Amino acid sequence: MVSNTLAQRFGKFITESELGDFPSEAVVHGQMLVASTLASAALGSTLESGHIVRRLETERGGNAEATAWFGQWDALPAVAAARVNALMSDAAASDDSDLRNIVHSGTQACAAAVAVGQQCGASGKDVVAAIVLGYEVAGTINTAMTGGLQRKGFHGCVVATFAAAAAAARLLKLDAKSSAHALALAATSMGGLHAAAATSLSREYQAGNAAMMGVYAAQAASLGYQAELATFEMKRGFFETLGNGADAEEVIGQLGRKWNILTELGVKLVPGGSPFHAVAEAAANAARQADLDVSDISQIYFTMPDYPFPGPKHPTDLIGIAHSPFYFAAAGAADHDYSWQHAFPEKIQDHRIRSLFDRVTRVDADVPDKGFYKSGAIVKIETKDGRVIEETVRFPKGAAVRGISWDEISHKYQTLMPYGGVSPGAIARSFDLLRTLPSVPAIQDLIVSLRNG
Repeated sequence: MVSNTLAQRFGKFITESELGDFPSEAVVHGQMLVASTLASAALGSTLESGHIVRRLETERGGNAEATAWFGQWDALPAVAAARVNALMSDAAASDDSDLRNIVHSGTQACAAAVAVGQQCGASGKDVVAAIVLGYEVAGTINTAMTGGLQRKGFHGCVVATFAAAAAAARLLKLDAKSSAHALALAATSMGGLHAAAATSLSREYQAGNAAMMGVYAAQAASLGYQAELATFEMKRGFFETLGNGADAEEVIGQLGRKWNILTELGVKLVPGGSPFHAVAEAAANAARQADLDVSDISQIYFTMPDYPFPGPKHPTDLIGIAHSPFYFAAAGAADHDYSWQHAFPEKIQDHRIRSLFDRVTRVDADVPDKGFYKSGAIVKIETKDGRVIEETVRFPKGAAVRGISWDEISHKYQTLMPYGGVSPGAIARSFDLLRTLPSVPAIQDLIVSLRNG
């Protein structure tokens, strides 16, 4: 058997890394991801897609190993709970994102780690370690995929599933070889189309599947199921088929030295696709700076230096606005702000915002310092009286490289958790636990704090 394959080296990283060796900020970001994923899932629990898949899983039943969040707090098999929770978090378009492209690795890592953590009786420290490791494995694989995946038509869930597989392998205490087999199984388990995700409920369906298949791969490996350990680097393997020709050997050498959770993470502090958050912020800054009314605006031009996909120009629902930089530009300029309220029908149908759509133009200009942007934007507003106001945002709010504060996470948590039916007291207690999660004796304590009003 081939030794020292990429999968085996990933497996060694999963099993041998210790939380105490992680950068302290990486640990904090892992805790923040749990809060963000729960908050996004709370809003997602109100949507049809979550109701349907929750019903499918509760009717199927099985061993009561973990909890589907919110509602009746259904007891389900860990793999089913991970699926439901990841789907709900992704459904609201308010979860995390890798700022290089649309990969929501934190969603998969958190949904899998909390569910499998409940199954195993894991501590908060165990779960946080699994989340950070899952994020790093998926992020490293994503580094070798960047620029190739979406251009070939695949959605980022094809990469995010590795976050779930790695997190589950860690919590199931698989050895390095079995962890490698879990990742190899995940590599051949997942599919998802970028185009379908941008226009339908396929987006969150794929997110749920990514978490489910990642956990399932780890569970199968725990029982001795084996896969091709050279899956990643072999001819017609994962990287050749889906990637962009990056040197995977060089990329995996960064494990434990370059931390994706410190450089690529973006926690959404407003709703919708993270590549467009900077468009809204720059438009709001420009309109606020000049104290513009909608009637003052002649044209809005935006450039996204590192994101090539255009999105719909006249969106009418949450799916549409989540993928529309035109909506972000119009909403930011009209309201001098962009916040959680912009995910709801009242704002989506606001005639002031919609009146600007045909005055918004995307400009795909060559930006000389493109490498200094991560999901950034340049917005220029021209007024009817001849003024020109230009604003630049290099990284959106919630970007790790810009800095993420607990106050920002708290605002998101306080705003969205009530949609899951969580009482104010439970919100406060659970957030206190999240702030100290590595010292919480059992992840089940967090679930109990949320359920008890």
